[in-house]
Amino acid sequence: MYYGEIKKNDVANGLGVRVSLFVSGCTHRCKNCFNAETWSFTYGHPFTAETEEELLAALAPSYINGLTLLGGEPFEPDNQRVLLPFLKRVRQRFPEKSIWCFTGSALEPELLQDSPWRCEVTDRLLSQLDVLVDGPFIEERKDISLRFRGSSNQRLLDMPATLEKGEAVLWDAQTE
Repeated sequence: MYYGEIKKNDVANGLGVRVSLFVSGCTHRCKNCFNAETWSFTYGHPFTAETEEELLAALAPSYINGLTLLGGEPFEPDNQRVLLPFLKRVRQRFPEKSIWCFTGSALEPELLQDSPWRCEVTDRLLSQLDVLVDGPFIEERKDISLRFRGSSNQRLLDMPATLEKGEAVLWDAQTE
């Protein structure tokens, strides 16, 4: 897996101050994507053991609320296979920090059922997340007033509650 950028003090992509990893590779190719350079699976830098250590060190300060994954597309199968063991390390070392993920895939039809974005690790990857922002960016539904998303079709899902209930549960900022 490759990544395009690491932001160590990001306040735009989730609640609080976060460390954000922009993975490379995306086959969604949304019209007017804000990060189209990350569509290439070889854009940026290889994700190595040193990269993981850099991210873990960046997550250590108490003022960091958590980790955010974006891209590109974290749910491209090759990216999922690399991200799962890394997220397990993050959870083990920082159980109090939240993990957010942005995906152009919709949860029910694409991540929970057969699709190009579902693979043998998808369910385990979903179980590592606190919030999933799902759905493609749709230019015609662009709304800059929305918090943490670009178009009105996208949802902020509380993943522990969603997985427990077996249906989509929207994330409520009031409970954070």
